[in-house]
Amino acid sequence: MKVIIAAAGTAGHINPGLAIANKIKEEDKNSKVIFIGTTRGLENDLVPRAGYELKTINAYGLSKKISIETIKNTIKTLKGFKEAEKIIKEFKPDIVIGTGGYICGAVITAAKKYKIPTLLHESNAFPGKAIKFLAPKTDTILVSFKDAIPRIKKAKNVVFTGTPVKIKKKEYALKEKEKIIKNIGITVEKPIVLIFGGSQGAQKINESIIEIIINKLNKNYQIIWATGPKQYDLIKENLENNNININNIKNIKILPYIYNMEEIMNNVDLIVARSGAMTITEISNLAKPSILVPLPNVSNNHQLYNAKVLEKIGAAKIILNDELTGEKLNKEILKIVDNKDTLLNMGKNAFKASVPDVENKIYEQILKVLKEQK
Repeated sequence: MKVIIAAAGTAGHINPGLAIANKIKEEDKNSKVIFIGTTRGLENDLVPRAGYELKTINAYGLSKKISIETIKNTIKTLKGFKEAEKIIKEFKPDIVIGTGGYICGAVITAAKKYKIPTLLHESNAFPGKAIKFLAPKTDTILVSFKDAIPRIKKAKNVVFTGTPVKIKKKEYALKEKEKIIKNIGITVEKPIVLIFGGSQGAQKINESIIEIIINKLNKNYQIIWATGPKQYDLIKENLENNNININNIKNIKILPYIYNMEEIMNNVDLIVARSGAMTITEISNLAKPSILVPLPNVSNNHQLYNAKVLEKIGAAKIILNDELTGEKLNKEILKIVDNKDTLLNMGKNAFKASVPDVENKIYEQILKVLKEQK
């Protein structure tokens, strides 16, 4: 099987593509998989690091605002269609798969021109513009959330599969948990809240945690806080200006990035985070209660719709970005961690949104599309 995967921009688009590629290689050792991306996104790091070839084309999101920059990007994107065609003609794939983002427009359209089977995976509960535009042209669209199905119009075939993620639920013995938490720099004696804002951090969340630290609000719980590498030094400086040593704060461990995220997520009591599709999936898989702060100003406000998937089943509390303060976040944390029944019930509810055998379901759909096109 020869496969092209179009994935660009954020980890939320690229990592599902990599998971699909890995599943294909696992099932078919002789398969050949290449990626198409841009020269600007995380694909330039993540794809080669995973051992796959990356070919790049010009592709930009189209804006309704008329400007010189918009015109230039439109011309470059039209050029990208030709570049995608060239790659497809040379590689001769059996199927082309897109995992969201504007890169899919050129690649899927070029594939259909040469009558190559196509498949798209949409991670968000509210599908992006690219997915909606390509729906009539694509053989099958896979979605992470059932809520997305009625929002995709004119699609030939929509299938609920879930999102493939690396982080899975694991059971740890008490001694294992104690060792993991001790290595981070805290204890298991008080509830543990994990706070992160994605690989690059989240400024508004970070500001609220600084407020909690300065006012010493977290006396009843501990915090593991991943600031994001780009914000760590700024936060360190901010705390120093308040006579606080970042490495010596009671009940708190602050890190630029967490490399053993699966271990940490499995062994905390509550998660505070943005609500990207992968984060929602991981929280569900791990059966963890959460407080979600959707990233504003993103396409179709899709992070809010992602968060509502967990909120409506009693698994999460949503705090809007503009309403987030340290005092408000602290109150919501205490409401959850101070009540063992609340922690337990929210976790159980979160697990209801988890989807088993995601990779197998996606691979089945790939084979089905190929079979139907023969």
